[in-house]
Amino acid sequence: MDAEQRHELYRRLREALPEPETELLYETPYELLVAVSLSAQSTDESVNRATRQLFPVANTPEAMLALGEAGLKPYIQHIGLYNNKARNIIAASQQLIEHHDGQVPRDRPALEALPGVGRKTANVILNVAFGEPTIAVDTHIFRVANRTGLAPGKNVREVEAGLEAVTPEPFRLHAHHWLILHGRYTCTARRPRCGACVIADLCAFPEKDPERT
Repeated sequence: MDAEQRHELYRRLREALPEPETELLYETPYELLVAVSLSAQSTDESVNRATRQLFPVANTPEAMLALGEAGLKPYIQHIGLYNNKARNIIAASQQLIEHHDGQVPRDRPALEALPGVGRKTANVILNVAFGEPTIAVDTHIFRVANRTGLAPGKNVREVEAGLEAVTPEPFRLHAHHWLILHGRYTCTARRPRCGACVIADLCAFPEKDPERT
C-alpha cells in the first residue's frame, strides 16, 4: 500500500466516523485505567457491565483501596482473569497514591510501572485520556493492519512501529479507534464483511469477498 492509498484509507474511515470514541464507559483517567485493565481478554460490554456497578462505589484510588481486593472481586467475577486483575488494580491504586498523589500519570514509563499496565494499556490511556497520538495494537488492529497491507508485521510491536511510521499526521489521533472499530465490526476475524467495507478496493487481502456483507 503506497502513501496515497494509506491517506485515502484513513480519509474514508474518518468520513464514515468523524469522531470515534472508546466503547468503554469512563469519566476520569482513573476510571479509564481500571476499565482498560479489566478489558484484557474480555469484551467491552462485560467490562461496562462491571463498572456500571463498581464506579458508583469506588472510582478513585483511595476508594478502590478501601474496597480492597476481596471487595472488588464480586463486581468483576464474570470477567476473565478477574483474580489477577483485582490484585493488579488494588496494587496500582496503592502505587498511584504513594507515587503520583492519586493521579494517573501522563507519562509512559510511569504508566508501564503500574501493576498490570503494559504498553498497549499505556497507549490507550495516553490516547484516550490525554489526547496523545499513540496507537495501541490489539488483535483487531493487528488483523486490519496485516490484511489490508497498511502496516504488516509479525508481532504487535512491529505493527505499532509500522502504523506510527505510515499514518499521516492528520489521522494519528484517531487512528487507533478507526482501526479497532473497523476490525471489530467490519474486518472481523472469521467472516470479514468485505461487501460493507468502505476501504475494500484499497485492501490487499487475497481472500476478500465483495459479496459478503
